Amino acid sequence: MPTPTSDGSQTSSGPASFLRIPPPLKRLFDRFPLTTYPANDLPHRVPSKRADNQLFVFSDAAGARRGRPSFNPQCLKWQAYLKFVGVDFEITPSNNHASPTGALPFLLPAFPTEAAVTIPSHKLQKWAIEQVHCEEEQQLDLRFDVYASLLDHRIRNAWLYTLYLDDANFKSVAQRLYVNPSTTSSLVRASLAFQLQQAARDELLKTTSYIDVAAIEGDAQNAFEALSTLLAENEHFFGRPNPGLFDAAVFAYTHLILDEGLGWKHNRLAQMLRQHTNLVQHRERLLKFF
Repeated sequence: MPTPTSDGSQTSSGPASFLRIPPPLKRLFDRFPLTTYPANDLPHRVPSKRADNQLFVFSDAAGARRGRPSFNPQCLKWQAYLKFVGVDFEITPSNNHASPTGALPFLLPAFPTEAAVTIPSHKLQKWAIEQVHCEEEQQLDLRFDVYASLLDHRIRNAWLYTLYLDDANFKSVAQRLYVNPSTTSSLVRASLAFQLQQAARDELLKTTSYIDVAAIEGDAQNAFEALSTLLAENEHFFGRPNPGLFDAAVFAYTHLILDEGLGWKHNRLAQMLRQHTNLVQHRERLLKFF
């Protein structure tokens, strides 16, 4: 049914009427037309003509400025690998919430490049090989996957227990590195701490009905022994002349386990690792890259 307007004319009450701008608003828009402003500039910490690749990892500001090893094994693995193959980069402290994939590390390539391209960790090796044309990695060795599983499961499980579920270590190391920098609120810190410990507990319970500390440490002991046997008298794993991805993966754990500066209170892993002199020496050689 037609509806009278203020000037006495009639207009339809159909759907099209809902699309008309009411006269008072139209007069306002005519007086102050909409303006599209240019996009904001990038923050100063991400310059538009950045000359270096930026690797986003768990780190503190001082450690990032000095290029120190990340305190997170997954981040340190790729930080070390890029150094080993000769890719230049700067370290940027970050956290999982800043990552496009929800996990660190990721790399923002140096400009000029496609504006929004980031390289997640599972693509870093392929990207690095394309940049520096280094040889294919040790995955060509049939033993690679077998020994990589020792790191991804046995040693990682022992790391999770030692860092997150040993209360003394958690308060001294994990809480100081991961929780406290995130917030000053005691309630939020308590919540984050609980989430971290629960996540570690859930991860360990994926393959067993309860957490057997003796079994976890025994598996780690066997893994260190197997890695020591694999390395033997060589400087790098699989007899490579230069360190590669597997060396970086081993270093990511051995360095952090032996790093007394982290503030460990109980460190059974370090006691077990020091029984294998060649693994300790391997860590010391690779640390010189930093």
